[in-house]
Amino acid sequence: MKKRSFIVLALVAMMLFTLGQTVWAFKDIKNDPNEQKIIELKKLGVLSGDQKEDKFNPKGKVSYAAGISMIVKGLDLNIDHIRFIKEPKASDYFPNLKDDAWYSKAFIIANLNGLEIPKTVKANDTMTREQFAHHLFKAILTKGDFAFIEIFMTLEDEADVNSAYMDSIQKLIISKVVTLDSSNKFYPKQAITRSDAAGWLHDAIKFVKETTPIPELPEQPALDLKLSVTAVNSDINKVTVSTQVPHPGYSIRISSIGFEGDKAVINVETVLPDPDKMYPQVMTDVQVSTYVDAVFKPVLPSKTSADESVSSSGSAAE
Repeated sequence: MKKRSFIVLALVAMMLFTLGQTVWAFKDIKNDPNEQKIIELKKLGVLSGDQKEDKFNPKGKVSYAAGISMIVKGLDLNIDHIRFIKEPKASDYFPNLKDDAWYSKAFIIANLNGLEIPKTVKANDTMTREQFAHHLFKAILTKGDFAFIEIFMTLEDEADVNSAYMDSIQKLIISKVVTLDSSNKFYPKQAITRSDAAGWLHDAIKFVKETTPIPELPEQPALDLKLSVTAVNSDINKVTVSTQVPHPGYSIRISSIGFEGDKAVINVETVLPDPDKMYPQVMTDVQVSTYVDAVFKPVLPSKTSADESVSSSGSAAE
């Protein structure tokens, strides 16, 4: 009896799963390479397709209006952080667009998020693969500063790629949002299909969700470095670099010493504050010291001579 009940429950679960997939699937995406990704985006409310016939038209071309709207909705771009003196209109940025069309707000949001859309764009212009890739990558960058492997992926049709779009395409390939075909081609000038656009968008959303951005570092302050030298003995000098920093969370350290002729070039770098700590906003004096052979004249990289950069005491000044 228990075995029979288990089989019944398994069949019910399978039917519910199948029914759920059927509810969310468009009628014309069965066996499409991006079928599951399209279903996921429909569940998220990113894709709607032809609501009357419940079709997606996966092989259809993507218009600029549809492409920008997909990217804006899929990556949840907004302009909530901007305050306007007057309400922005699409035609303020794109003269060929209507201000009361279904796509208008998406273009405003995309423009103010730096997606680099051509100013002469028309809503029904067909979007190429390289154009969609570029706008998609710019949208990804609004979510954080992500680290990408420094490698150049070879494309067999590289000569056909607009140089302004190459970096975006490279980064999308590296992050596995975009894949090349078996002949290592990207087909940049071809119109992107609705299926490929949905597939790339799905994987871009996944990349943003699963990848941790590089932490935003505190601003590097401009430092007025001063260098002083004190003789330890006839052979060794103590070299001290001092400056003021914005608050006690900052400090400095000697990163390296380079030797150029009779000069010892003291290279100094800023040590940034711990982002998880709070510091009083008070100008603070900091310094760091090292020891250098007395035969060399210590200088800072920005100075042209020891006389300009060194204040000294003891025999080192002679």
